[in-house]
Amino acid sequence: MQAETITQPFHESTRWETAALDLEAYLARIDYQGPITPSLETLKALQQAHLAAVPFENLEIVTGGEIRIDLVSLQDKLVRRRRGGYCHEQNVLFATVLDRLGFEVAGRNARMLMGDDERVVTPLGHTMLVVKVAGGDWLVDVGVGNIGPREPIRLEEGSEVSHGPWEYRLERTPMGFWLLRHKRNGEWFNIYQFSDEPCYRADSGEYNYLASHHPASPFVRRIVAQHNGAEVRLALTDLELKIFRPGKAPELQRIAAGELPIVLRERFGLALTAEQERMLLRRAEALADTTSEGEQLGT
Repeated sequence: MQAETITQPFHESTRWETAALDLEAYLARIDYQGPITPSLETLKALQQAHLAAVPFENLEIVTGGEIRIDLVSLQDKLVRRRRGGYCHEQNVLFATVLDRLGFEVAGRNARMLMGDDERVVTPLGHTMLVVKVAGGDWLVDVGVGNIGPREPIRLEEGSEVSHGPWEYRLERTPMGFWLLRHKRNGEWFNIYQFSDEPCYRADSGEYNYLASHHPASPFVRRIVAQHNGAEVRLALTDLELKIFRPGKAPELQRIAAGELPIVLRERFGLALTAEQERMLLRRAEALADTTSEGEQLGT
């Protein structure tokens, strides 16, 4: 007699919080009116719409708030209050949306390099996604700031793609990691590397706590806002605004502390409360004259 096999469902901690998602509100937030069938074309269109609408930022930290990545908090901040966020917020929300639409989506955690040699072992700490669609696995990331890909990238060694004027490449390192690279100034720039090991919401929660509380975290020490545009990319660090255009050196603008709320509203679409603006201005006025060089801010 053949023994009966009993299959236990995965625990809810392994899944996205899909049931609580307000899909209609999210699609309105990113101004998306296209198809929602789980296809590669839909995935590409959703990623581009998300990046156009939701900036990368850490302003909750620098204005005394708390960053949480449960779905209720993410929807309140990124959808209802029309704010942005960093990788743990944006990719967890985006994964939940994709799961709701019928995509097979899994979390991954990457080691940020931001120009470092791929032989350097940096800590884990960047949440990104792998989506199975169109017969393959695709790297998807809406949370790596102004330098990240704007479309899915096929998870194949040697994949080289152009997302409009922005070029990307996936390689394998001697240690067996996937390596995401971006061409800038005619040379390949290492963004991050990652393994095939799954990352879950609990993992992202731990990394989120470190990013938002550890005294060495750039998100604790700096004011950050970035936008990954189709033709122009923006990176605000403290009172330094860099504007990136394809094939050109970055344009650097220094802004006065009192202009910061206006820049955030007009360049990044970020509106803060009056109290948050007061706290932000106090923080800005106390800043040293620093630059963003060497900071791993694309997380």
